[in-house]
Amino acid sequence: MKKHTLASYLVNFVAAAAVYILITALMNGGVISRQYQGVLVFACINCILAVSLNLTTGFLGEIALGHAGFMSIGAYTGALITKADLLPGTPGLLLGMLAGGLVAVIFALFIGLPVLRLKGDYLAIVTLGFGEIIRVIVEALPFTGGAKGLTGIPRLTNFTIAYWVMVAVIAILFAFIRSRHGRAIIAISQDDIASEAAGIPNTYYKTLAFTIAAFFAGVAGCLFANYMGILGAKTFNFLKSIDILVIVVLGGMGSFTGSIVAAFGLTLLPELLRGFDQYRMLVYSIALILMMMFRPSGLMGGYEFSLTRLIYKLKPKRKEATK
Repeated sequence: MKKHTLASYLVNFVAAAAVYILITALMNGGVISRQYQGVLVFACINCILAVSLNLTTGFLGEIALGHAGFMSIGAYTGALITKADLLPGTPGLLLGMLAGGLVAVIFALFIGLPVLRLKGDYLAIVTLGFGEIIRVIVEALPFTGGAKGLTGIPRLTNFTIAYWVMVAVIAILFAFIRSRHGRAIIAISQDDIASEAAGIPNTYYKTLAFTIAAFFAGVAGCLFANYMGILGAKTFNFLKSIDILVIVVLGGMGSFTGSIVAAFGLTLLPELLRGFDQYRMLVYSIALILMMMFRPSGLMGGYEFSLTRLIYKLKPKRKEATK
């Protein structure tokens, strides 16, 4: 089993490296313009946000509407650290991501510990209010730039960093959900009463999933801040949380593969339709409505694509073809 898992990670890493080399070659060759290079960075950031929210909303089954709040905490924390120039270049960005994620975790614990003990939709209500409270506080604080926004942030994020951070986050979450902790979280989402009767500490695992999701939202926020070079509190409003939730729902609740596909699709689609400027949002909206009508469970449902599984399925066919 361990050999199979190691082989699976190795195959997926090689595939991720191949995709990176291909995209980089297209960028260097001028096939992918600078505009679309920026779109790809945003797609990577949205992917991190979507897979992390899917851990809470998809696998745990708890609706959270404040993911943009955790993103903003990570963004401002990371931006202030990189502005302070404690470490130069990429090490400073990594420090900012770590700090942004940890500060987001502190806030997540403050919310999650009391709320996740309760049953029902309390988390959705509390996180909705939390996201708006954070936005108002950020606008009131002088060291965050207030309503004018925070400027002069070093632009340290590029496609390479965003891509490999995204790959690392996806790998960590895949490994986590396949572990005994992940199986406990899935059991809670299916029947929390039965899981508690079986000896699973529901509150502990709910809080664990919620804080992990918040940590990676903070990491994504730091990447975003250090790509934009300027931050405004209005960027992280309620609609941003809804955008992330839409990606999760369209991709499929409980499917990291679906979140990845939907994140890239929904980030690239508005740009691809930019030539039809008058009808762009109309076409985009119709596409979303049709998707929900014909695939209400999302693009992937609860299915996860496995490259190693595909390779194993193709192996017998190759043997038959050689006979």
